[in-house]
Amino acid sequence: MAHAPQIKVTATYMRGGTSKGVFFRQQDLPESAQQPGAARDKLLLRVIGSPDPYGKQIDGMGGATSSTSKSVIISKSTRPDHDVDYLFGQVSIDKAFVDWSGNCGNLSAAVGPFAISNGLVDASRIPKDGVAIIRIWQANISKTIIAHVPVVNGVVQETGDFELDGVTFPAAEVQLEFMDPAAEEDGAGGAMFPTGRVVDQLEVPGVGTLTATMINAGIPTIFINAQEIGYTGTELQEAINGDPKALAMFELIRSHGALRMGLIKTLEEATQRQHTPKVAFVAQSADYISSSGKQVKAGDIDLLVRALSMGKLHHAMMGTAAVAIGTAAAIPGTLVNAAAGGGARSAVRFGHPSGTLRVGAEAVNSNGEWSVTKAIMSRSARVLMEGWVRVPGDSF
Repeated sequence: MAHAPQIKVTATYMRGGTSKGVFFRQQDLPESAQQPGAARDKLLLRVIGSPDPYGKQIDGMGGATSSTSKSVIISKSTRPDHDVDYLFGQVSIDKAFVDWSGNCGNLSAAVGPFAISNGLVDASRIPKDGVAIIRIWQANISKTIIAHVPVVNGVVQETGDFELDGVTFPAAEVQLEFMDPAAEEDGAGGAMFPTGRVVDQLEVPGVGTLTATMINAGIPTIFINAQEIGYTGTELQEAINGDPKALAMFELIRSHGALRMGLIKTLEEATQRQHTPKVAFVAQSADYISSSGKQVKAGDIDLLVRALSMGKLHHAMMGTAAVAIGTAAAIPGTLVNAAAGGGARSAVRFGHPSGTLRVGAEAVNSNGEWSVTKAIMSRSARVLMEGWVRVPGDSF
């Protein structure tokens, strides 16, 4: 019996922030996968190693967590005043499904470096030494991201002394500006607060009525108070990911919140929209020991935040959720702002399972309507491997 041979596809395996994924130039993809559709999704699923009923992604590049089951497609931008277009695919681990509904804030840090190194940025925009300002069009959510990429002797600087909790080794700092981060897509009517309120009562059958802040900024996110669901905000991954009842509860909250935010029309649709919205719970600052054994002091942070991604508690913090945290913290009355102590603030440092992260946001109130011009945070990125990925030629 004849079997199709494997094909080679040019690719780069990169870490961006606390995530990693397989990066492609659009032009390097097989022709049938250069456009949205079944062929592209099947190719990416096979590259990453999904769907895998064992949940390990042994036969692919994925790492069997939401942070490591990711794919990115980059091309020269067709839009004015942008260098590259960036498309992110969150690959399901156990289902034959690629979610294109949102961005990955962590991998956003790797887009600028990848674009420079792969000839997608005009040479005139890259200094011999200094910082390259890369203008990125985030195609999933139709937003602009500005990446500040360090360059030495015309080459991206990857090594450095910038430390990021959740990443073992230091690297060069890449500052990201998420411009006008309040989402205008995803059926939310363009509103930062799709219900028109900074705090709502969210009814979740089987759980109760929860106080919630539902916001579209960075990525649609549902914030709830930790104490209302029996937590302190100091939990690490095993406290939740090892508890099937807790995970089921969070999925119920996510589904009903998505419905309330107008992201889905029926609860059943939530199963086909795993990447968004996110669910996070917040609490006032407190001492705790991070997953690496690091002591985090209450006085060194403004609040505690724990967030779930793809049905599991994240080991650190999703970059897009960090944008949502910074945005909500800047707006008085939200649960995030209240947990941080209330009042006006342009930045917060929050505690997550791996340590701490600082994120800033510029919020403006005009005629009673809040808007955020940009959110700012620093990440790092590094090439882990480059060359080709191989997939069976008949897999897509």
